[in-house]
Amino acid sequence: MTRTPSSAPATNRRTRGLMVVGLIVVIAVITAVLGHQVPKSSSSSSLSPPSAVLPSDARHGEHSGALGEADGIVPDGVTVFDDTIPAVAKLDPELLKALRRAASAAAHDGVTFYVNSGWRSKAYQNQLLRQAVAKYGSENEAARWVATAATSPHVTGDAVDLGRSDATAWLSRHGAEYGLCQIYRNETWHYELRISAIARGCPRMYADPTEDPRMQQ
Repeated sequence: MTRTPSSAPATNRRTRGLMVVGLIVVIAVITAVLGHQVPKSSSSSSLSPPSAVLPSDARHGEHSGALGEADGIVPDGVTVFDDTIPAVAKLDPELLKALRRAASAAAHDGVTFYVNSGWRSKAYQNQLLRQAVAKYGSENEAARWVATAATSPHVTGDAVDLGRSDATAWLSRHGAEYGLCQIYRNETWHYELRISAIARGCPRMYADPTEDPRMQQ
């Protein structure tokens, strides 16, 4: 009878010891599993950043980051005679013809008509508009410089932006003879074809595109 009470506490101690050992093993396993998962999570997040931190043009438009000459981007040194460049080749045929006739005449004065921009895809025009909004701080201010893809004459091939001040200075004096007119006072480089200008001179310029009725669509 004296042995029964003494064996019960020993049994309890062994049971508690086994439970403690088991708990330590479980904690060790969980710690090891979590240790392997943490690096994987951080690695995947670095490869796939959340959309909130992606650049603006990566969140808008399927062509973002892939625009090139096919969209109307013009490399340096392009002239109105470069048929291999889409920005030139896709201009309205009558506008291009007038530009080349004027450029041939200007060449006698040592002036070359370099093209900064001509025809543009809608994707390129949209990108330029987003950049203008970021630069000028609002859509209203950006509209003084860049039109939407729905209203821009560049998208239809009806406008050209010429580089070099000597070319635009030459056109300011002689452009009307070829039907080539500066349309906006704030854009000395932007020219469009106005056939009536050959006989009557270029029409009055708008202060900027926001005054152009075509931009109100």
